[in-house]
Amino acid sequence: MNKKSAIKEEGLKLVLQEKEGLKIEFKESIHGIDKEMVAFANAGGGRIFAGITDKNEVKGVNITNKLKSEVQDIARNCDPPVKISLEDFKDILIIHVDEGADKPYKCKEGFFIRIGANSQKMGRDEILDLITTVNKKTFDSLTNRDFDFEKDFDIDNLKDYFRLAKLSMVLPAKGLLSTLEVFNDQKMNNAGVLFFSKEPQKFFPQSVYTAVVFRDIEGADVIQRKEINGSLFEIVEKIMEFVEFYVKVAYKFTGKPQRENVYEYPLEAIREAVINSVMHRDYFETGHNNILRFFPNRLEIENIWKKPKYFKIGKTVFRRNPIIANLFSRIHFGEKLGSGFARIKEYCKEEKAPYPKIRFTDIHFYVVFKQNPLYLGLAENVTEKFGEKFGEKVTEKVTEKVTEKVTENQKKILDLIEKNESITINELSDKVGMSEKNIKENLAKLKKKGLLKRVGPAKGGHWEIVKKVKG
Repeated sequence: MNKKSAIKEEGLKLVLQEKEGLKIEFKESIHGIDKEMVAFANAGGGRIFAGITDKNEVKGVNITNKLKSEVQDIARNCDPPVKISLEDFKDILIIHVDEGADKPYKCKEGFFIRIGANSQKMGRDEILDLITTVNKKTFDSLTNRDFDFEKDFDIDNLKDYFRLAKLSMVLPAKGLLSTLEVFNDQKMNNAGVLFFSKEPQKFFPQSVYTAVVFRDIEGADVIQRKEINGSLFEIVEKIMEFVEFYVKVAYKFTGKPQRENVYEYPLEAIREAVINSVMHRDYFETGHNNILRFFPNRLEIENIWKKPKYFKIGKTVFRRNPIIANLFSRIHFGEKLGSGFARIKEYCKEEKAPYPKIRFTDIHFYVVFKQNPLYLGLAENVTEKFGEKFGEKVTEKVTEKVTEKVTENQKKILDLIEKNESITINELSDKVGMSEKNIKENLAKLKKKGLLKRVGPAKGGHWEIVKKVKG
């Protein structure tokens, strides 16, 4: 196999690993590909792999000149015609669809656009919105000319990302970045900078996420304030650690051996709201950070955005930063772009928690979570508390001091170390689902709290749990 074929082989392996997505569609045959063509043309372009099933099975197609002519005819019959190029590798026909210059495009079944791994039919308002924004470049797609690849690229961030995506790094770094749609013509775009640079905030200080805890419901007395930085997926991890540290938990005893934790707020719903705030933030706006505010009676997320002209909550498909959204979807953060509100509602339903209040202006988007009534009803069993009691009835049997409180992820780390004292940073990252950088930070925090210590050198030594955490 020559070098070029070997690179194609490895590239195909990567495509099969990551499955269908914003830029990739698998088709067993060419039947119905006009819908996929216009969907890609109306979005940011993409590739259709004819000869691969939805289940990632390579069935192959009989690639002939007649088949290629049929595909070209289908593209020309779209309105306006869609620009494509064809490539074949073994028995797979790869149809490269360019982003259209004359949006919107339609096929005989109507107007479609690529949303996550699906081609979704567009409604009237979405078509109008696409027409009004047709000549505008999204922030995340712009080439960043200040980024110096040799100095600013962070290979560890890329390794962490591929580990979270559960993908093998089968190509050189630049090839992988190109596959992720963040690197082209030896230049990184803004999405790539926010995910894979050593210091993303050096380029975009507005990407810092502010987290604040208030003692009073008016928000005048600050207990804690933290400016959270790093790559976008690290920011989500760190914000959730902040939330888990300050959220309170009550214990429900059901008669079973293990008690049931009832959290003050639905953690997964908050996580989804945080991801959405990072994905859909207006990064052109440089004067304000996204903010998470923790009050005694509510949790509020403030997102900086620009209201789309035809926006309707839960109905409009919103795609301010499609490349950033696609990068998150690959690591299972917001897997189905456009359904964030539905998932928030589902998570709240599972936790029997109230659905958050959502409000917005032309420049701000707010998601406000109220305390779970089930938690409030069990308040006398609360074992973890911060600040004042805020008038709630709380038992004196507090099992941990706030200074010793650990997050759920830190508990997972301690549990894994208890089972294997020689476990590595890499193994902890895989099992906990966090970046190696964040694992190292949490290990340092656990050591500082006196719960963990390292015995011996980095290589050849082992971990030792100094004090077990209750609960």
